[in-house]
Amino acid sequence: MRREILYAATIAIGLPISRYFSEWPVNIWCIGLFIFLFIQAKRKERIEMVAVLAFATPMELFFSEFWLIYEYQRDLMPLYVPVGHWFLFDLGRRIADRLPESKTMARWVLVPFVPLTIWMAFDGIDTSGLVLLLLMFGLIRFGPAPMLYAVMAWLALLMELWGTGLGTWTWAPEVPWTPLTAWNPPLLCGAFYGLGDLLVNISTEKFNDASEPLG
Repeated sequence: MRREILYAATIAIGLPISRYFSEWPVNIWCIGLFIFLFIQAKRKERIEMVAVLAFATPMELFFSEFWLIYEYQRDLMPLYVPVGHWFLFDLGRRIADRLPESKTMARWVLVPFVPLTIWMAFDGIDTSGLVLLLLMFGLIRFGPAPMLYAVMAWLALLMELWGTGLGTWTWAPEVPWTPLTAWNPPLLCGAFYGLGDLLVNISTEKFNDASEPLG
């Protein structure tokens, strides 16, 4: 439980510091914490941590610098963002581990999003939500960790509401290259996190299996 509190406090306190004062104290704390946890971690968790950075960094740069679906307060992605993805991933996994691991239960966790997504799409506020909702149910149906993806839908939304509410980053109301609209943040922004988590899950298993001794 101490790790979960540490992650939650880092996000809750770090984002307003980044918004109103400077990114650098948050960069130093988050990167230092990540290194500390990496040193303590076992091999499989280290693979996960590296995988999160390997996927989160280019995805963040693509989404914010090229696709421009959101923009950070000071334009460039803060250095604490990639390691922050690890904090959220590990927090989500720890919560998911305390819940029943079944696809049916994971679907029920997502059910409250369904009427809101339909209403926001019908109203034109967030038509991208329909696509993201299908993606989330697809992750739960075919991914190896359905409860993790369902939990991340809620955790990501809470963090995104906090970050966008502070003005640390802002989502574009119209999704570039598409006819879709998006709320700030998109109601199902957790689908992006879930997709990243799926890639981490698959990569970790492949690298972990490949490094196991034969015989």
